Amino acid sequence: MTFTAQAAARLAIACPSRIEHFPVALFSIVMGLAGLALAWLKLYHLGGAPVLIGSALRVLASTLFVFLAAMYLVKLVRHPQAVRADWMHPIKLNFFPAISIGLILLAVSWARELPVFAAWIWGLGAALHLAFTLAAMSSWIHHPRYRLEHANPAWFIPVVGNILVPIAGTGFAPADLSWFFFSIGVVFWLVLMTIVLHRLFFNEPLPERLTPTLFILIAPPAAGFLAWVALVDQIDAFARVLYFTALFLTLLLASNALRFLRLPFAIPAWAYSFPLAAMTLAALEMGARTGSGFHHGLGLILLALLTMVVVLLALKTLGAARKGRICVPE
Repeated sequence: MTFTAQAAARLAIACPSRIEHFPVALFSIVMGLAGLALAWLKLYHLGGAPVLIGSALRVLASTLFVFLAAMYLVKLVRHPQAVRADWMHPIKLNFFPAISIGLILLAVSWARELPVFAAWIWGLGAALHLAFTLAAMSSWIHHPRYRLEHANPAWFIPVVGNILVPIAGTGFAPADLSWFFFSIGVVFWLVLMTIVLHRLFFNEPLPERLTPTLFILIAPPAAGFLAWVALVDQIDAFARVLYFTALFLTLLLASNALRFLRLPFAIPAWAYSFPLAAMTLAALEMGARTGSGFHHGLGLILLALLTMVVVLLALKTLGAARKGRICVPE
């Protein structure tokens, strides 16, 4: 990890002009990799995959998080005005909580092997995410700049990301703390879902660059299913409502696959990854809890698709970086 931070510092010295434009949205890559790691680790615990795949992905996601955090810290120190501009931007603001979500997902991935370490980063991630939630909602309430066309599925990240906290939180803290975060996420998911759908139905389509964020619609019910099952330890009626809502949204977006395939690559395309990972984990959990071969098989299909998507996104990202298309003015 120290080597990664040192590499980030050397890169910052070598490319000072690029650091000013280092996008906070890059933390969505950590979410995608951590989600993929969790899916492979889940399959390992179900006896269907070697541990090496999930473990390697978990280390890769952790290392990448340290690298990105070091780079953004350099940006904060050298270009605080650029960070402030990111925070004041009506869209970029919503990607700051990808930092805290990354910590929470890494905590989930390390919970079995390194419980003490995982508990610390879970606590840090949960506290940081609560701070981001309060700041984002305060910004929305007391805004001088937001209009309806600014609403997009990325708005789910600051508030609905709270749903993820109980997935590991039930083993790290008193149950009421997990219920606190879950309640925030579920209630404001419904509120924001209404706002975002109103924007999508009655305003112009999302810009091409943000169109992949439509996949974020899958994440709240899929992650909510996982969190609810962690809290109540059973598949009840509400768990099924969350699961099948996520499944419907997955089918809805899959039916528009050609539209997404025609889009040019940009960093927001990583929005495909974590929602697919959440749905994959939900299907595998549903299959394991109910003994349903259909849901387990669906989980395997989604895992294969998720793996291909993450590999393709990684190759596209590396290609864009080599061509100098990342860390440039937008």
